[in-house]
Amino acid sequence: MEVLLIKILQTLLLPPGLMILLMLAGYFLARRLPRTGKIMLVTGFGLLLLASLPFVANFNLRLLEGDAALPAAELVQPSAQAIVILSGGRNLDAPEYGHVDTVSRHTLERVRYGAWLHRHSGLPILVTGGKVFDTTQPAEAELMRQILTKEFQVPVRWIETDSRNSWENAAFSQPLLKDAGINRIYLVTQAWHMPRARMAFEAVGLQVLPAPTGFLHGDGDAPLILDFLPSSGALMTNYYIAHELIGIVWYRLRYL
Repeated sequence: MEVLLIKILQTLLLPPGLMILLMLAGYFLARRLPRTGKIMLVTGFGLLLLASLPFVANFNLRLLEGDAALPAAELVQPSAQAIVILSGGRNLDAPEYGHVDTVSRHTLERVRYGAWLHRHSGLPILVTGGKVFDTTQPAEAELMRQILTKEFQVPVRWIETDSRNSWENAAFSQPLLKDAGINRIYLVTQAWHMPRARMAFEAVGLQVLPAPTGFLHGDGDAPLILDFLPSSGALMTNYYIAHELIGIVWYRLRYL
């Protein structure tokens, strides 16, 4: 029930849900409170427009994508003892794979980079990710293990299948690593997700070397005018940014 409530709140508070709510509220208030209704309509529309601009999205990315890519020197002489790959969602009932669940685009980006790190460093891999809802099978970490072993021919040393969010990824992975004498890890996740993930893993006592992937960059070769035209991609980027910022605040309030 808690997970479902969080999902509902995310839908209502993150772009474009919040903007749509403001405009709907403004529409229904317009007759009784014309001034208030108009302000809410204009505010909702203005926020939706801003959230759709690539210029705004690229500016906001600076708040989260502060960690650079892992230096090449780390692959020659690794400072970490293991590679930890976080799950990032699943594709349900994928028809092209025979109507079975498989990893999402974000999870696949992480798995691919984790496999690449393993081939260059030789370090063991831990995959972490459970099921958001109890009826979902199998756990996301199990899907990741299948991709790594069968498609990338890369072994998986540990698998953590009970976590439902990034904080639980850290809390449930730490004992597995501790039993193996490991306290320093390469953490693999999207660049924009790294601050929240890193905070969680450091809070449980692990030393984190960020290994971000999936950087969200604007097209530097595109005409500048396109940065100021509404884009569905920019709206999605701002959704991720808002999700992460709210998530960081939530983790501090609930867990720290």
